[in-house]
Amino acid sequence: MGGGGMRKAPSMEWRWVSTEEDDEGEEDGDTVEAAAAAVGAVGRGGSFGSEEEEDEEDGGGGGEGEGEGEDGEKQKLIRTVPSVDWFDVEGYEVSVAQHIEDSEEFDFGRTMFLALQTLAVVFGDIGISPLYTFDVMFSKYPILGEEDVLGALSLVLYTLISMPLVKYVLVVLWANDDGEGGIFALYSLICRNAKVSLIPNQVHSEKRMSSFRLKLPTPELERSIKVKEKLESSLLLKKLLLGLVLFGTAMFISNGVITPAMSVLSAVSGLKVGIPNASQGLVVMISVVLLVILYSVQRYATSKMGFALGPSLLIWFCCLGGIGIYNLSTYGPAAFKAFNPLYIIYYFGRNPFQAWLSLAGCLLCATGSEAIFANLSYFPVRYVQSMFALLVLPCLVLAYLGQGAFLIANQNSSEQIFFSSIPSGVFWPVFLIANLAALIASRTMTTAIFQCLKQSIALGCFPRLKIIHTSRKFMAKIYIPVVNWFLLFSCLGFILLFRSIYDVGNAYAIAELGVMIMATVYVTIIMLLIWETSIVKVLSFVITFLSLELVFFSSSLSSVGDGGWALIIFASGILMVMFIWNYGSKLKYDSEVKKKLSKDLMRKLGPNLGTIRAPGLGLVYSEIVKGVPAIFGHFLIALPAIHSIIVFVCIRNVPVPVVPQTERFLFQRVCTRGYHMFRCIARYGYKDKNQESQSTFERLLIEGLEKFIQREAVELSLQSGDDIDSDEEPPTPSRTIVAPNGSLYSLDVPLLADFVPSAEVIPEASCSTPQHDPVVDYTQNLELELAFIRQAKQSGAVYLIDNPIVKARKNSWFFKKLIINYFFAFLRNNCRRAMMSMSIPHTNVMQVRLTSYV
Repeated sequence: MGGGGMRKAPSMEWRWVSTEEDDEGEEDGDTVEAAAAAVGAVGRGGSFGSEEEEDEEDGGGGGEGEGEGEDGEKQKLIRTVPSVDWFDVEGYEVSVAQHIEDSEEFDFGRTMFLALQTLAVVFGDIGISPLYTFDVMFSKYPILGEEDVLGALSLVLYTLISMPLVKYVLVVLWANDDGEGGIFALYSLICRNAKVSLIPNQVHSEKRMSSFRLKLPTPELERSIKVKEKLESSLLLKKLLLGLVLFGTAMFISNGVITPAMSVLSAVSGLKVGIPNASQGLVVMISVVLLVILYSVQRYATSKMGFALGPSLLIWFCCLGGIGIYNLSTYGPAAFKAFNPLYIIYYFGRNPFQAWLSLAGCLLCATGSEAIFANLSYFPVRYVQSMFALLVLPCLVLAYLGQGAFLIANQNSSEQIFFSSIPSGVFWPVFLIANLAALIASRTMTTAIFQCLKQSIALGCFPRLKIIHTSRKFMAKIYIPVVNWFLLFSCLGFILLFRSIYDVGNAYAIAELGVMIMATVYVTIIMLLIWETSIVKVLSFVITFLSLELVFFSSSLSSVGDGGWALIIFASGILMVMFIWNYGSKLKYDSEVKKKLSKDLMRKLGPNLGTIRAPGLGLVYSEIVKGVPAIFGHFLIALPAIHSIIVFVCIRNVPVPVVPQTERFLFQRVCTRGYHMFRCIARYGYKDKNQESQSTFERLLIEGLEKFIQREAVELSLQSGDDIDSDEEPPTPSRTIVAPNGSLYSLDVPLLADFVPSAEVIPEASCSTPQHDPVVDYTQNLELELAFIRQAKQSGAVYLIDNPIVKARKNSWFFKKLIINYFFAFLRNNCRRAMMSMSIPHTNVMQVRLTSYV
């Protein structure tokens, strides 16, 4: 290779075409590809390699693959190169993504630290399930004999093995989005590999970021390409995918409300075993107090107190395993018969209807499976898998086997089974540890909800909220105050409404299954689209787990009247908020795109824009990535002067976890050079910290703008005769006037004459088309424009922000008016704006509120 750090210029996309069609366009395609590679190499200032070298980078398999179409005609898999514009050239400058390799040098101290943290953050929820699983299960299926206990125990064991272990730990964890887990991470991973997002929040050059991983061409791509084309061409499928992820998120948030209520209430209920006269009212009151304390210290628990939770969970899992071993040794090993799956058949054969009803309680042994995936951002996949297989799963199996042995010997005990099976000598220590574990489990789900909501906010599916990063070292540790208190009041509402673990358990199963079903659907799509898994494995996965989950879900829905109705209402409210925000945001975005100022209007106004250009930097915030926003026309009319340099800033949350700071900004010229107007896209991933402070943002933006102009000058000096206008405008003739003192002034470069050192400077250098010596012209013009930017920087920056009042058109249908004029308006007025997160001084902000009809 020629230049160090050089990369392949274009991002190749692949499609199948017939051999005849490919032969006709082969020559043109090769020309376009070569030109694009040359432009990319020049834009980077490096050399570009030979055709053989590029083939090696593509995987050594060449640029084409052959196959047969449905009608038997031969087809070829060819590369299609996107058109190159200035955003693409800027986007080639990517750094190598830094990832923690699993094969790095072993460090025992770090390994133990991560192991303990994994217990506290990832497995807290599933570790508390032995407190209530059999209680809820046998409330629907009374124990009549040993076979009933063995059948229920066998059902629990195989559910525990199939759902958390096989599905989540062995399969779903690998569907993470660069280390991020959760239902929205699955959706964003699909959006990055297929254009299925309904809000176009991704410019083409975002695929050049180092966080994006493009797959090499293989013969197995055919099925993946067909799936991609189907998803991208069907509006119904796009809406369905979005609807499913919103539904899954609503269920996950509901799960996060139910988990603290169920965990703490079931742990405190053990008080009635230690103190037989304790009333249910006392249990509820203590539960409420513990939850208030938990959520009050949640902000600190996320960063500081979390280090003490790992050892506490380790002690808890040891207690589960130890109590299980004690019960097996005390009451006999008969519970090991439950590993025979025939007892499940006997269980359903004795009483089919009640066995079907008890499935909802059986699923509670797998609660917390989604939390394992959602909290993945804290740890490597291998650590999570190892901890579950070596510690968590064995301790849970021993706990359930011990409870089964206890029930076989005490068939009349169907309430508080876990606490009743504890040896009397260690009851109170275990009771205290159980309550601490329940609080940790509640914290686990709360932190998972914080991560999920941050991802949904970044992808435009939830109103913007204040997010606080509680750790300087770990970016994933966040705290959302509004959500924290909302979860507290919702959780208290469920406890005070139902007051027992049985009704809360019915709602718990519905929420957990809703998330599981959505995860199965999205992982299946990822298998087909991204992993390119064989169809046999895909069908085995989706048929096995989707059928099991639908059977469990049917059982859970049968108990809607016993507590599930409250969760359905709660989840519907969350879903409605997300739908309204996404629907209103899309209508607003479409309206802004339609109202863009035309290029013809900008040409007619000329470089002075029909007004006076005063020294300074004007940052016009807009949500569109192409064209001139309509609000800029209002500023031109309403203001007596406009800034000498205008930058249209668009803050974009792209569907990747982290955007390196070197790739944060993309720049592009708007109109010709004389207008001094630029477009800037500031890109942030959903794992990135909130936008920088105002001073840091301005500094990074100006530095990026200067680098863009310098790179542009080098590019144009090597491509003399080409028009630099990124919007493909025709060149504007140079217009000059002679001042009384003899100095030359160019009407195409407002205010630039102050920097002309002498009349010898060629005024044509300001035009988009070089006339004579391009090297000299561009060199002088570069120095002139950089000095111009420095003077604008010294004059200060002003943020021109449009905060429109969005309303539905008068001829809109009633429900649209209700949604947009009232609900969406309420959400917009009570959420944070992207630019406001930088704490811009009021003296630097000019905000306009116009009515925008959608």
